[in-house]
Amino acid sequence: MIGRIVQVAGPTVIAEGLGGAALNEVVRVGTDRLLGEVIRIEGDRATVQVYEETAGLELGEPAEGLGAPLAAELGPGLLGAIFDGVQRPLAALASREGDFLGRGAVLPALDRDRAWDFEPSVRPGDTVRPGTRVGTARSLGAPEHPVLAPPGVTGRVDAVRPGGAALEDAVVTLEDGKTVALLERWPVRRPRPVRRRLPPDVPFLTGQRVLDCFFPVSSGGTAIVPGGFGTGKTVLEQSLAKWAAADVVVYVGCGERGNEMAEVLDEFPRLEDPRTGGPLLDRTVLVVNTSNMPVAAREASIYTGCTIAEYFRDMGRSVALMIDSTSRWAEALREIAARLEEMPGEEGYPTYLASRLARFYERAGRVETLGGGEGAVTMVGAISPPGGDLSEPVTQCSLRATGALWALSADLAHRRHFPAIDWTSSFSLEGERLVAWFEREAGSGFGALREEATKLLQRERELAEVAELVGTESLQDAERLVLESARLLREGFLRQSALDAADASCPPDKAFEMLRLVLEWHRRAGAAVGSGVPLRAVLDTGVPTKLLRLGQIPSSDMRRGAEALRAEMTDALARLEAD
Repeated sequence: MIGRIVQVAGPTVIAEGLGGAALNEVVRVGTDRLLGEVIRIEGDRATVQVYEETAGLELGEPAEGLGAPLAAELGPGLLGAIFDGVQRPLAALASREGDFLGRGAVLPALDRDRAWDFEPSVRPGDTVRPGTRVGTARSLGAPEHPVLAPPGVTGRVDAVRPGGAALEDAVVTLEDGKTVALLERWPVRRPRPVRRRLPPDVPFLTGQRVLDCFFPVSSGGTAIVPGGFGTGKTVLEQSLAKWAAADVVVYVGCGERGNEMAEVLDEFPRLEDPRTGGPLLDRTVLVVNTSNMPVAAREASIYTGCTIAEYFRDMGRSVALMIDSTSRWAEALREIAARLEEMPGEEGYPTYLASRLARFYERAGRVETLGGGEGAVTMVGAISPPGGDLSEPVTQCSLRATGALWALSADLAHRRHFPAIDWTSSFSLEGERLVAWFEREAGSGFGALREEATKLLQRERELAEVAELVGTESLQDAERLVLESARLLREGFLRQSALDAADASCPPDKAFEMLRLVLEWHRRAGAAVGSGVPLRAVLDTGVPTKLLRLGQIPSSDMRRGAEALRAEMTDALARLEAD
């Protein structure tokens, strides 16, 4: 179906003669065949949002509907790849086009010239259902890639084609004529099906103590990371990509500055995967859509990333989907809505912003896959609120749709406290549900310790306000001990050094020992001060300094080191009380 352009307004184009097109159908616009998508149909006219720069389009140029929605190519070769928002391979296009992409530049997302060896795991006569593993694809320099029967494919195997195969070759043929190839296409705005959802009772371990212990999120859960400029949103997401308990990382750079994304593209290939010792990029997919790229492609980029994440989830893998940032996505949505002259809501965002965000975050989850395995997509979305104002619409709409708020503090960031998580503003709706797991895996009493630590931080905040008025020296020793113990908790437990190999990531059992030691010190020191021991003498024992350095102890030595420090603490305080 071919129509003609009758109006151009920024990234939106109106074409006549496309009345038979479907909503979300892909359209090639103009003589340069720019990629676009139908977003409104009125009689014989279709409104198309174009994923490329529309400058130079002329009225009367053709607009051709392709009869299918925007779809992602899924198959071997995804890991380690770098795409733009509509899954164009940036590395391959750069080698052909140079540093700047030409208008209408098109290449398949996955390399059609790469040779793959297919090793089947089914034989003629076997029954295949959606999600059944039919074989494994291998290629030199690439990880093994399971090949699954896509949704909707069911039947008995008629023929199997082992050996070398191209991506689009049929490697398994069923008796009803349906085929399974290495390559699968899936519409990006349609969630991939699962057998059932599983309860969110397993944590998504991040390796960051402040998150895992105080504000945990479940595997398959959702979290948002709002913070102003320079608070460390990108750094935190990169730390999660490296250390979190995820088999695959999908990182979506949505509308961020070009130089920042260039830094990400430069750093990721050089980051070492702590699991394998190889490049972290080997289990990462990057979807990059910078602020100077077309606004419509920015709106599509998070759906592209989510579809890729769901594909790996269906293989039974735990996938971390990092989005940096959803604010830029919402701004793109606002610009497109303005072009369509839709009713604006708060701060000009479309009135359906909340429902769009909720619908997207609903695609996260820990599930039983169609093949009977267990997989999860955990979403972490960064938000860039103007001026750090958490009352702005994107943050508030995201809060209603997600399970955890990891608020970043500019004050902590300026004090070089990393991660700069503001423990007074952050929260997790799943913390109580996950206590049972931490009690079982990290140590009995974990929930009580976390509650005690929270109360200590709250008490410090109250006393800090008093100290600002009357001075710290005017406080009693017991109150000054609260301030000192809270400082140990903040600087020795909540803060981590990404440059220290032992402290960059912290497993739950190590975090439990550290937290227990700090709080045990507070209780025992409080008892000593209550019996008349001067606070200065308690602090001069040297134990507080060693508590600050607990994170530098390797996880394997933590239990032995904790026992030694506990014995030293007991002896030092006993001597003071005896004197």
